[in-house]
Amino acid sequence: MTTSGNEIDAVVRHVAVSAEPLVVARHEAAVEHPRAGGRVVFCGVVREVDHGREVVELEYEGHPRAEAVLGEIAAEFAAEPDVLAVAVSHRVGQLAIGDVALVAAVATEHRAAAFDVCARFVDAVKARLPIWKRQVFADGTDEWVNCP
Repeated sequence: MTTSGNEIDAVVRHVAVSAEPLVVARHEAAVEHPRAGGRVVFCGVVREVDHGREVVELEYEGHPRAEAVLGEIAAEFAAEPDVLAVAVSHRVGQLAIGDVALVAAVATEHRAAAFDVCARFVDAVKARLPIWKRQVFADGTDEWVNCP
C-alpha cells in the first residue's frame, strides 16, 4: 500500500496533495487487482478556455488539512462493497495549460461499477476538498473558483 504517511484502509492505495506533477500511470498501476474487471482513471486537466474566456494562468492553493480530507474521502469510497482499490492525487501550485490537476483511479469487479464509483468519487473530491483554484484570464482579470 502506498499512502502519504498515514495508514488508511487496505484498498486505498495512494493519496497525495502535491506540487509535483501527477503521474497518471502510477495511479492506474496502484489500483491493479487480480479480481478487477474494471479500472477507471479520471484526469482533471487544466484547459485554456473556461466559460468562453481564455485562461493564461492557473494556481491551486490547499488548506493544510487537504491531504487528510482527501484520505477521508478515499476511505469512504474504498469502504463501498464493490470497490477493490482506489488512488487519488490533487496538485497544488502553479499549473500550465494541459497539466493534470486531479487523478482519481478506481478498481471494481465490473465495468459499470467502476464508472459509477469513479464519477461519484471525483464529484465528492470537487465538493469537499479544501483546495481553491485561481484562474487568470487573458484580459488580466482573475477569479477564485471551486472553493468548497
